[in-house]
Amino acid sequence: MSAEAPAPSPMPPRPRPPVAKSNRAQVIIFTLLTLFLSAITVVGGRLWLRDSETLVFAVGDANGPEARFAAKLAAVLKANSSRLRLKIATNPDNAKALAQFDRRDATLAILRTDAKVPPRARAIAILEHDVVLVLSPGGKKIKSLSELKKKRIAVVGDGENSVNFVRSALEISDSPDAAQRVQQAPPNTPFDKLFASGFGAVVAIEHASKIVKDKAYEQYAKRSGGFTLNAIDAAKALARKYPAISEETVSTGMLSSAPAIPDDEVDTIGLEWLLVAQSSMSTTTAAELARIVYENKSELALDDGFASKIEPAATDKDAFIVAHQGAAEYINDDTKSFMDRYSDVMYLAAATLSIIGSIFAAIYTKITRVAPEKASELAGRILDIGERVAHTTCADDLDALQDELEAILRGAVIGLRDGTVSGDGMDTFKLGYELVRDEIALRRDHLKRHPPAADENLVVVKTANG
Repeated sequence: MSAEAPAPSPMPPRPRPPVAKSNRAQVIIFTLLTLFLSAITVVGGRLWLRDSETLVFAVGDANGPEARFAAKLAAVLKANSSRLRLKIATNPDNAKALAQFDRRDATLAILRTDAKVPPRARAIAILEHDVVLVLSPGGKKIKSLSELKKKRIAVVGDGENSVNFVRSALEISDSPDAAQRVQQAPPNTPFDKLFASGFGAVVAIEHASKIVKDKAYEQYAKRSGGFTLNAIDAAKALARKYPAISEETVSTGMLSSAPAIPDDEVDTIGLEWLLVAQSSMSTTTAAELARIVYENKSELALDDGFASKIEPAATDKDAFIVAHQGAAEYINDDTKSFMDRYSDVMYLAAATLSIIGSIFAAIYTKITRVAPEKASELAGRILDIGERVAHTTCADDLDALQDELEAILRGAVIGLRDGTVSGDGMDTFKLGYELVRDEIALRRDHLKRHPPAADENLVVVKTANG
């Protein structure tokens, strides 16, 4: 009895699985991370530069001009989208507000130059001028300061502060009868009644803006007798002696247009109302505050005229209250450009981004990056194909191996282009490719000349009985 069974053919070597080595995913991830960090840095920088700053503004009575000006300034800052914000702190009077400022519990305040000036106060702007008007009964002119000192004086102004100022300016504050000679006038008392009460002069300390709008002086001038406006002949000497005092001029017709009072310019003295800030305020903040104040004068003026003619603070080093450096830079047009002001920050940001980039490059290179595959390593895969060529028995298997060989060649070309394959061992790769390509061609010719028989894989097994 005989039987035929297929003879086992040698198994071809199992091909090595190709290892896909591509850095495309890592490149995409790190590109996105870089863009994300850059965006975070830019947004963070803008937020840092535009970070809002709250300034505490100490004011007196809530209905006083200081508080009303502070409220207007807060509204203007908000309307201009400034990073500065105001917190208004009211006090019983302006003296208490200045005390709060002096304790550094407030950043801003308004003071008149005859007040006790805190040593750390720096001027931002001149908001208002107070003018000293020396009035006497009609036809009774006061010719000199010495003559004025001998008279009984009624003071019309801001309470006891104005009385003390007049006593100090006239140098009679140490006189035993100073309290009798210089007294505060009762509120809303007409000038003619004060003169009739025995006062030889009335000293009115008024806002210059209010004088222009107030028709009361013109009404008094039209009454029988009227009044006389007197010059202060020693105005220049007083301003030189007392730095808090400023020289002022009452222009023609300022008090009354008909009759014209004065009928010619009159020299006198006055005081200034200043917006002041702490000396510790940053130059940038003071410059921005000054810019807002000076560029929005009309919006900051009060209905009664206060702060209707805002002026730059005195930038001289010998000024009574020195201008803040930031305000002085804006006034003198010396404010730094964006690059000048933030160049250090920009250099620091650039250095920080460089460090971050270096760290990510190191992580990409040393940890997550797939190293390029050498061309010589691809040659090993080609040789594996060559080993399998010798075991092929049909053209279809050769076609499959040919496709696999071409796929390796195509992948090598693409890898050389995108960096996932290095040129190391390229000669070996080329030699291996040509060798296996020729082996496939030879094997194909051999199969054409010697096609395998149908029973090539069969063997005959004989058995005998018995």
